[in-house]
Amino acid sequence: MNESDSERIAGFLESQKIKPTKEINKADLVIFNTCGVRQMAEDRVYGQIHNIHVARNMKHETKKPLIILTGCLANRKDVQRRLKDKVDLFCEIKDFPDVIASIAKQSRNIKQNIAKNEIATVATLPRNDNYLTIIPKYTNQHTAYIPIMTGCNNFCSYCVVPYARGREISRPIQDILKEIKNLAKKNCKEIILLGQNVNSYRFIDKNSSADEAGNYNFPKLLNSLAQSFPEIKFKFLTSHPKDFSEKLMKVIAKNKNISREIHLPIQSGSNKILKAMNRPYTQKHYLDLIKKAQKIIPSVSFTTDVIVGFPSETEKDFQESVKVFKKVQFNEAYINKYSPRPGTTAYKLGDPISWDEKKRREKVLRNLL
Repeated sequence: MNESDSERIAGFLESQKIKPTKEINKADLVIFNTCGVRQMAEDRVYGQIHNIHVARNMKHETKKPLIILTGCLANRKDVQRRLKDKVDLFCEIKDFPDVIASIAKQSRNIKQNIAKNEIATVATLPRNDNYLTIIPKYTNQHTAYIPIMTGCNNFCSYCVVPYARGREISRPIQDILKEIKNLAKKNCKEIILLGQNVNSYRFIDKNSSADEAGNYNFPKLLNSLAQSFPEIKFKFLTSHPKDFSEKLMKVIAKNKNISREIHLPIQSGSNKILKAMNRPYTQKHYLDLIKKAQKIIPSVSFTTDVIVGFPSETEKDFQESVKVFKKVQFNEAYINKYSPRPGTTAYKLGDPISWDEKKRREKVLRNLL
């Protein structure tokens, strides 16, 4: 999702006649599109912004770049306090077009804006909930990311996404079709549909004459896209087990141009930990979904996300995750060592499990993989 948003940021900047540079130290404008899901991603932001200031100071340059920080960390008060002397503007992705348009309108030359210190403030800007209509600057000619929704309603106890991106908003079907049609004309071969919880997509087309015809859930959307663009292969990220329905399985099974590799995060094999994570399913429910999909979808395979070292995860709990790995035999797994995220419910639980123990558990699962 962050890569996709960055492609839209780049597309919008170039539409405003702002040109990219390959060397960050020569830039007049630097945008950090941040991820707050794990501490490692957050630490990279601090390091890179610090490095820009050090490089400019070492060269004794008086001209400094305009630095904008957007994405998941933009609204965090602790991040804003830490970077207040190094970042000129914190803004949400949704506000980004208005921010840049405001800066660009002040002068044709962004250098003049920086020299005059004419920086727009988010408080004076209208909300822009249509940023997904921006034409992206795709980084890959053959594979494209297409967001079909943004935000999340699940509030998993470890996850910052609902706070950083807000509640679920599904993108209009017409906008999705328009973007894919343009990609099809450019001979795009693969499209990855994106959403924090992609299979909870819901959109009602009010222009449709029939109620049922205009009511789109994810299986209906996916089937429609696969049928309309048979020359394109479709994948989707990321799914929640509670929304992985039999109807969706049947759509995948009947369309050869939908990938048979499905990403289905487990997060933990322990029912106790799943409950603490606010994940509304059990290990049995998850494994039953896998079995059902294997019966319905020929040659199906799975990838997953899992967290090791969640607060209160005992060795017994961890062995339940091991059991799931042995049973499912995932093609790939994103194994995340738990890191507390400010603002989440789990943050108050602390971080009692040592980093070395988390690394050991990660290694056990990696070896199984």
